[in-house]
Order: sequence, then C-alpha cells, then structure tokens
Amino acid sequence: MGEPARPRVLVVQNARHGGLGRFSDWWQEAGLALDVVHAYDGEPIPDLDDHDALVLLGGGLMPDDDAKGPWLARERDVATKALQSGIPQLGICLGGQLLAYVAGGSVHAEHGQPEAGSTVLTRRPEADQDALFGELAPTFRAIEHHVDQITELPPEAVWLASSDRCPYQGFRVGEHSWGVQFHPEVDLDRIRAWNPDNLIAQGFEPEQVINEAAEWEPTSVAVWRGFADRFAGVVRS
Repeated sequence: MGEPARPRVLVVQNARHGGLGRFSDWWQEAGLALDVVHAYDGEPIPDLDDHDALVLLGGGLMPDDDAKGPWLARERDVATKALQSGIPQLGICLGGQLLAYVAGGSVHAEHGQPEAGSTVLTRRPEADQDALFGELAPTFRAIEHHVDQITELPPEAVWLASSDRCPYQGFRVGEHSWGVQFHPEVDLDRIRAWNPDNLIAQGFEPEQVINEAAEWEPTSVAVWRGFADRFAGVVRS
C-alpha cells in the first residue's frame, strides 16, 4: 500500500512579495500539500471541493477594494464557504482582515498607528484553550507590517491577542477559522527587502527595524514553527 494522500491546502497569494515564506517548508515537512494561487497575477481561485484547508495571505489592499484587487470578490466568497463548511482556515494580515470582514466585522484603512517589525503582543485569557494560540507565552513577539486594521471583530469571534497599537491581532471564528494581523510567515530576509522609504514615512528607522528583528529571529523561528505545526495538526485531523 502507498502512503496516504497529503491534505491539500489552497493558498491565496494577494501580492507579488507576499508569499508563504518560511511556512512553505514547514507545512510541507508537516505533511501538507500546498496549492498556491497567485491571485494578484490573474490566476483564478478554484473551489474548495478538492482542498482540506484555506490560507489567505497579506497584501496592501482593503478586503473590499475590488477596483484594485478584482479577485477579492472571489476570495471573499471562498472564505465564506470555508467558514460555512468548517474547513480549517488561516488569514494573515489582509487575509485576516478579509476573514473578519466576511464574518461581520469591520476594517478601516490607515487606522490608528502603523506597526512594522518585531512587536510585542499579548495573549488574551480567551486564548488559553485555543488550538493555535493556547501554547503561546502570555507575551510574545511577531512581525508586523500594516497601516490598516480591524476595528470591530465579528459578533461571534473569540478575541485571542492584542498589541499596544492594534487591539485585534488575533481572533477565531467558529472552531477552525483564524485571523491574524501579524506575519508569522515572514523571515528576516523578507524584512531586509522592505522599502526603507515607506518605513521612514511611517515613523520607523529601517536599520533599527532590521536589527531588532534579527535579535529576535531565533526565538521567532521556534515560536512560529510551533504555530505552523499546530495549524497543520488541525488540518490533518
């Protein structure tokens, strides 16, 4: 008998430089098969019929900005179907905002203060028994890179994590759909490639952002490898 088929994950990439990063290797090592759709480049987003999970990646758009992202209507539809069917789902940055939006929350552009680089987050008490967040420390660091943010969670969402500048850093809708504002998939090489002029315009010193991320990279790898493995475990089960 051959090996059992690997669970298939549909990954929607919303920006050219917004790929799976380190999650790609980690999830494949954890036994998942990844079907990455480059939606920003016109690749059609398929149905979920042949997939066991959905991952929505980041990008510099609002979740309903169909004029700039004509594929977003289809992405919202697929995210809604995953919610309704209970298929495991993870939305990152724009993907998390889109999940909040389709589940009845609110997202606003250029809201509050921007975040960039390694940032301290707080795990909320509601996360204690959560399949992904429950094993995180009471405070932990994650990579941020956003100016837009969720301003109201969906009515039935479980609020999992926050930061000083952005309250809604992590949440769950139902049992198997998670959204995060931060970037657990981003490694140091991606941060080094960020546009320094944009960072300066947002009030950050590019070298300081890189150096602080480098200092925390060893810890970051351990923390987010565990997070990735736990999501893979949800998908496999």
